[in-house]
Amino acid sequence: MMSKVWFVTGSSRGLGRNFVEAALSRGDKVAATARDTASLDELVAAYGDAVLPLALDVTDKATVFESVKRAKEHFGRLDVIVNNAGYAQVGAIEELTERQLRDQLETNVFGAVWVIQAALPYLREQGSGHIIQLSSVAGLIAMPLGGAYHVSKWALEGLNETLAHEVADFGVKVTVIEPGGFATRSGKNPDPLANGHLAEPDPVYDGLRRRIAEIVGEQPAGDPAAAAQTLLKIVDSDDPPLRVLFGRGFYPMIQQVYADRLKTWADGQDLSMEAHGRLDQEDR
Repeated sequence: MMSKVWFVTGSSRGLGRNFVEAALSRGDKVAATARDTASLDELVAAYGDAVLPLALDVTDKATVFESVKRAKEHFGRLDVIVNNAGYAQVGAIEELTERQLRDQLETNVFGAVWVIQAALPYLREQGSGHIIQLSSVAGLIAMPLGGAYHVSKWALEGLNETLAHEVADFGVKVTVIEPGGFATRSGKNPDPLANGHLAEPDPVYDGLRRRIAEIVGEQPAGDPAAAAQTLLKIVDSDDPPLRVLFGRGFYPMIQQVYADRLKTWADGQDLSMEAHGRLDQEDR
């Protein structure tokens, strides 16, 4: 199998770092981006010219386009685009500031759009390529205190499903990865109430914060290295999935959420028909 060329955002740590290391360790080439390229020095020392370190803040559209161009010119092609950069803004809807909400969307949504728009002309010209979007279980369900993060991840779900339909005729594939909790820090399942960007807490939500922390803490933490190996299988597949959950623990919850949604719509059919009214073509 011919080696692939990757462009990965958010390569300094966590799942993104593991994705980069897995690709490099099997002989692929990677344009690895991070806000501070010093965090990529170990990769350069270990893999030399196979890794191109790029300083990148995905909210800077011009720099995104320039970075993707540099990667294409440096390696000659682009095969796998991994939109991994992002963070979790935590806080009740009432607690969020306008700046916090806008910053969340600028990074998680607009940053991903800029990368897609920058890379797609090259992939389309090649007639091949695979866009990997890191979403989250938070893109499928909604929990208290995650409103800003949910908005961004639900947006990415719709964006990339649309994208998959738009680019299929060009030979470009799209896969949305939906991780649960992974032990990306000190071998522990990350606590969003401790590790995310926190809104100024209102004491009226303190009880809710404690309950959510208990629920999240009960979920098993996944192994980032195992996730990276699974991603290699996906990018090597001739028929990769549009969506795939990474990790276990949340699947039963997702099953229940979707069953409840279907039941809600089914129970509301009388209201749906009433809202439609009686006007149809024969009445016009």
